[in-house]
Amino acid sequence: MTGLTETQPMTAAGGRRPSQLRIYRTEATHEFLKLIRVPIFAISTIAFPLMFYVIFGLTFADETAGGVGVTTYMLATYGAFGVIGCSLFGFGVGVAIERGQGWMRLKRVSPMPPLAYFVAKIAMSASFAIVIVAALFVLGATFGGVRMPAGQWIGLAAVLVIGALPFCAMGLAFGYLVGPNSAPAVLNLVYLPMAFASGLWIPLSQLPDVVQAIAPFMPPYHLAQLALGILGAADDGRQLLHVGALAIFTVGFLAVAGWGYRRDEGRTYG
Repeated sequence: MTGLTETQPMTAAGGRRPSQLRIYRTEATHEFLKLIRVPIFAISTIAFPLMFYVIFGLTFADETAGGVGVTTYMLATYGAFGVIGCSLFGFGVGVAIERGQGWMRLKRVSPMPPLAYFVAKIAMSASFAIVIVAALFVLGATFGGVRMPAGQWIGLAAVLVIGALPFCAMGLAFGYLVGPNSAPAVLNLVYLPMAFASGLWIPLSQLPDVVQAIAPFMPPYHLAQLALGILGAADDGRQLLHVGALAIFTVGFLAVAGWGYRRDEGRTYG
């Protein structure tokens, strides 16, 4: 024997069992690389918020909204639009497609911790969110003339990136509710009208009264208000209300995702 003991478990390949941290890190890295190599996802996810910011932000740079310049205001709203998109599509479409491919069954029989799959997707969404927010900040500071104290830049970035989490839960719920072929279309039918009705494209004050009335029932509205609150441009000062609303939405979406997961497990394993 080579001196192996029971305290040094070996893998089939003859090496030490990898640490939990390494497993999670490896899964997250490959999840990010997988999507960055899909041009339609990487380009559209990053380019759309930047494109809309140029069209609606830089074009009307001399205007004001919420008591601040439009280019500053729309850093918050298009930042929210961007991080919501990468969370919804990274989770929703990804989970739906991988369910259809049988990838979930393969993951189940592998020695990988089940939670690593979902943590990797959260890390992927956060990574894309950071890229989107950073690109918007550079665009706003360089071409939009946005000037803010360092604390506001940091606070806005933190709110937007952390704010992606409720929409990861929403994407996960849709990933278990819809099929792989219909997932992109269904998410677009939900995401785009929801973003518009929440004031992410055009300031809510400029939208019809009926849209303003339904906006508080939309999750993106609350993220946008939290982000605008950092800039002093929110419609109200009820930040705790917006945090609470996002927390409720998150719990609700996770409950739906849990039901969908159990349904899939029942269909597959009885």
